[in-house]
Amino acid sequence: MSDVVVVTGTRSETLKQHNALSVSVLTSDEIDRLGAHHVSEALNRLPGVFLNRGNGAEHLTAIRSPVLTGGQGAGSFLYLEDGVPLRAAGFANLNGLFEAADGLAGQIEVVRGPGSAAYGSNALHGLVNVLTPDPETADRHLTIEAGSYGRAALRGSLAGQARFGAGWLGLSLRHEDSWREDASLDRRALQTRLDGQMGLTEWSLRFSGIDLEQETATYVGGFKAYEDEAASRRNSDPEAFRNAHALRAALHLERPLSDTLSAQAVLFARSNDMQFRMHFLPSEALETSGHDSVGLQSALVWTLDQSTVRLGLDADFTQGALREFQTRPTLGPFVQGLHYDYEVDSRTYAAFVMGEHQLTPRLRLDAGLRWEATHYDYANAAPDGAVGRYLRLPDREDTFDTLAPHAGWILDVSDSVSVFGRAARGVRAPQTAELYRLQPGQSVEGIEPETLDSLETGIRFTPTPGTQLELTGYVMEKDNVILRDADGLTVTGARTRHHGIEAEGVWSLSDQLRLSGAVSWAVHEYDFDGGAPNSSETIRKGARIDTAPEWMSNIRATWRPTAALTAELEWVHLGEYFADAGNTALYEGHDLFNLRTDYQLTQTLALTVAVRNLLDERYAERADFAFGRYRYFPGEPRTFSVRARLDF
Repeated sequence: MSDVVVVTGTRSETLKQHNALSVSVLTSDEIDRLGAHHVSEALNRLPGVFLNRGNGAEHLTAIRSPVLTGGQGAGSFLYLEDGVPLRAAGFANLNGLFEAADGLAGQIEVVRGPGSAAYGSNALHGLVNVLTPDPETADRHLTIEAGSYGRAALRGSLAGQARFGAGWLGLSLRHEDSWREDASLDRRALQTRLDGQMGLTEWSLRFSGIDLEQETATYVGGFKAYEDEAASRRNSDPEAFRNAHALRAALHLERPLSDTLSAQAVLFARSNDMQFRMHFLPSEALETSGHDSVGLQSALVWTLDQSTVRLGLDADFTQGALREFQTRPTLGPFVQGLHYDYEVDSRTYAAFVMGEHQLTPRLRLDAGLRWEATHYDYANAAPDGAVGRYLRLPDREDTFDTLAPHAGWILDVSDSVSVFGRAARGVRAPQTAELYRLQPGQSVEGIEPETLDSLETGIRFTPTPGTQLELTGYVMEKDNVILRDADGLTVTGARTRHHGIEAEGVWSLSDQLRLSGAVSWAVHEYDFDGGAPNSSETIRKGARIDTAPEWMSNIRATWRPTAALTAELEWVHLGEYFADAGNTALYEGHDLFNLRTDYQLTQTLALTVAVRNLLDERYAERADFAFGRYRYFPGEPRTFSVRARLDF
């Protein structure tokens, strides 16, 4: 860990050991070796991270947080590609990472806690930055995989010198029939990158295209229904689906202006659209949404003898739309017909300053401040007023301003021990869906940006080249929390508290055997009284937030008896958690074991055999208590896969 290079904190390459951020890294070798069937399989190896897998490519995220849903789940985490948000901040996607090309990534970096001043709205509990491979170092390979339940995948990577510079092309195709009924998945990703130089200006042109077609299996209902394999296989809503498409382009530029001053800029454009059946609600309404954006990230960087200073300006211009329509007959307040139909034009402007200073040979300081202004221009295309449980607001405009400061330090106690600390504020402007999808009796007035104040400290210990440990403790308080209670009403002005300890490390027991992994302990609590009036969902101050396990761990033993053979046994532990806000329903947690073996058949051909859920445990990927009953996304039984990789 000590010599890992990261870029997320400052948008420039720095050593992880010089960074006061709590950042974890998945390298290209680990991503390739893992061959994740779902992004949660990769990111849940990191401390403080719990991606709650749904069906197909769906997921809910937790990073130093409970698993969050609704607008809070969409807006509390920032998902990036090469430092550029996958979506505009006010139009975030709850399943944000299924629009990322994680399987093709050259590196994935996860920041736990608020991001630096280089990033604004949504970098609240954490952020995920998926980096495209560098054409100068990327390899050339073709990977083919087959596995249980109709899984098939093809992934290819080409890199080399092109006419205008160094180029890279990546392709990923994945299909699965699914172990559940009527729940097939097709996910396609294409990425290109071309790097070159024109005079003193270094440039990099990058393009990504993601296409997702998913037949969605819904929750299974009933206490511990996941233990019944036959019930778990059934899909009560075979008409449920999710289709999503994303196109992104970015031009990265960097030019030295003098010996100490350089300029950086990213010009980007994105287009997203999605259509899905809201199977998790009694309405099962069809939602169609999308947005198109253009934007700029820019910075001037002064590099002095002992200091680095960055001044930046960012802008994002987005046009978005959403429509929700229910074809089912009216069910109480879930009325048949049009629920919402609106457009939102969004403008976001930001300015930031960041500085790092080597105060002494062993003490390094950094600080930053970001101001951000977000303006929404909302236009309603449906009749104004209330219909059932849906309130269609008249046309309006809303503006939000936020300030996000941070300050940190790193002290090298010795060549093998360093301690660090950081104070930071994370912010997010309200999501457009939180503002304009209200219920009768509610108002936009009083919905303010969320803020999260964080204090953390930690130690990095590297006694030998093969043994590394990082231990971090944190406390966080979140204000102006925007959440939806069990009745679907938007609650504003709420407060929550969070504290925990995270450990991640590597220990080489011998030349052939290595232990690695992460352990997290955390407590997430409500700090207010409120919520739905029914007894099972009333929120009380000091109660645990639902879907927030106290203990999580991922421990791996890697054995390499010969240069050609590697075997990894992975133990995934998830502790118990409450499934409702009232702390009356409980999921007892689970333990899973996964086994992977890699064999280098020839210098260019490698074979990987993987067994997931080795002991065939009956478990829930997600446990929830809603509408008066338990419901689960059941976990997959034991599965097998075989993968061949050809390097050329």
